[in-house]
Amino acid sequence: MSNSSSIRHFLLLALADTRQLQLLHFCLLLGISLAALLGNGLIISAVACGHHLHTPMFFFLLNLALSDLGSICTTVPKAMHNSLWDTRDISYTGCAAQLFFFLFFISAEFYLLTIMCYDRYVSICKPLHYGTLLGSRACAHMAAAAWASGFLYSLLHTVNTFSLPLCHGNALGQFFCEIPQILKLSCSNSSLREHGLIAVSACLLFGCFVFIVFSYVQIFRVVLRIPSEQGRHKAFSTCLPHLAVASLFISTGTLTYLKPPSVSSPSLDLALSVLYSVVPPALNPLIYSLRNQELKAAGWTLMTGCFHKH
Repeated sequence: MSNSSSIRHFLLLALADTRQLQLLHFCLLLGISLAALLGNGLIISAVACGHHLHTPMFFFLLNLALSDLGSICTTVPKAMHNSLWDTRDISYTGCAAQLFFFLFFISAEFYLLTIMCYDRYVSICKPLHYGTLLGSRACAHMAAAAWASGFLYSLLHTVNTFSLPLCHGNALGQFFCEIPQILKLSCSNSSLREHGLIAVSACLLFGCFVFIVFSYVQIFRVVLRIPSEQGRHKAFSTCLPHLAVASLFISTGTLTYLKPPSVSSPSLDLALSVLYSVVPPALNPLIYSLRNQELKAAGWTLMTGCFHKH
């Protein structure tokens, strides 16, 4: 294929060849997506319905759950469809839309995780200024900035990626449309623009990573000075889930986009993509609810209330 104008569809080659493995992949993706839908849907409902959860921390957690739902609903349904019906194709416009929305939700999640780190820092290190620095208007502005930044980031990358001439076929070694796989099809030096954008993104990622590390160093210093063991446990219980989620997200995303080509392989690329695109939306609700008694109580109340109504 000489250029991108002649491409009408892409082939997603990361799916299994045998029918048994295709059905196994379908069942695994179905289970993960149902867990993500149930867990994130429960968080959204509990925070929206529980008036005592209308605090900055749970407000940002609600936004994080929305981004998780959006990201998994962007990639998994098409992969499940292809596995079930033994197909591999995705249309050119469908690939562009999938890339745009996936980048939108995943980048918004990254910004939200950074904001949630700031929330924990202010809550523990500057508790007297918490109401001033994280009032309802400030929280709304920060959440809106995260979503707007995600939109601009995804729009910039999508437009730049699909403006490249593609002349190395239409086969993508993934189960969804991903920038590194599309760049492999490019036959123009203009792909340097996208590599430049990825480098800028990496710098931004590193800056936020440094901010998160610095914030948690300050948080742990303050928490370890708390004389009460119960007080230290309560402070840690509100911070450790976010730290675990942020570490998983940043590490897998960094390995996916910044790993050297010499260590790249189809199986490694697939494993890393699953780790940062499919697993977090299913695990995040579990991580946040395990150590948060308020969220667990609100979720249990919501489930038992719905059960008694029916």
